[in-house]
Amino acid sequence: MYGFRAGVKLGLLLLTLVSVSTIIEAQVLQQLKHDVGQTVAPVFEGWEPNPDGTFSLYFGYMNRNYKETLDIPIGPGNKFEPGAPDRGQPTHFLTRRQKNTFRVVVPKTFGNQNLVWTLSIRGRTETVPGSLRPQYQINTLKDSLTGNTPPVIKPVPDQIVSSVGTKLTVEVSDDGLPKRREKPSGVTVEWSKYRGAGEVTFAPSSQPVVDGRATTTATFSVPGAYVIRAVANDGSSGGTACCWTNALLAVTVQSGSEKPR
Repeated sequence: MYGFRAGVKLGLLLLTLVSVSTIIEAQVLQQLKHDVGQTVAPVFEGWEPNPDGTFSLYFGYMNRNYKETLDIPIGPGNKFEPGAPDRGQPTHFLTRRQKNTFRVVVPKTFGNQNLVWTLSIRGRTETVPGSLRPQYQINTLKDSLTGNTPPVIKPVPDQIVSSVGTKLTVEVSDDGLPKRREKPSGVTVEWSKYRGAGEVTFAPSSQPVVDGRATTTATFSVPGAYVIRAVANDGSSGGTACCWTNALLAVTVQSGSEKPR
């Protein structure tokens, strides 16, 4: 009798271990599923008026992967309608939620029209309309609660490079807000690829602005035309439309300057 009970207990223990193992395996597989293999969704962030009477429509995206970046060239899988399919949108998509990545300026006469951004990858197509509906109006130029305004990035000229490690620099100024313990929180610049055929690595990929400047070394895997994005953020909350600034740097990498393989 004792042996029978011991056998039952051992069987139950093994069954429990198998069940726990199955649950853990399912959780790991679920996490891997989110790490890679997912799609990207376009997001309309809102609009604001410009001083000249035109309007800016702001867009971002949600890359559902936690680790995998995605590339979708301009064309059927990455386009705007109606009109020109290329409105300055990214072709390289960083992981997770990226807010106010770019804007599209529309004319004074835009009225009740919609401007639709389409992204298609891995058999899934998603669209989002941009419009001037009153409930979507935002303010990217000032935080109404703190008075904070975005950092200012001095325009950077187009560059033609022929070295493996290319130094990229932006000059940044800020209003000193917001403050933490009565001191400015400081400005951080993050670097990433926005467009381009090859991979780009940055050293560093993020750094504080020192003496009004931030510099990184970019290494390109293949020659070609690239657009690099520099985002200056003064520590603002991600829950608002303010206060960070995007700067796009056009870089042409000449043949013979690519990263050694």
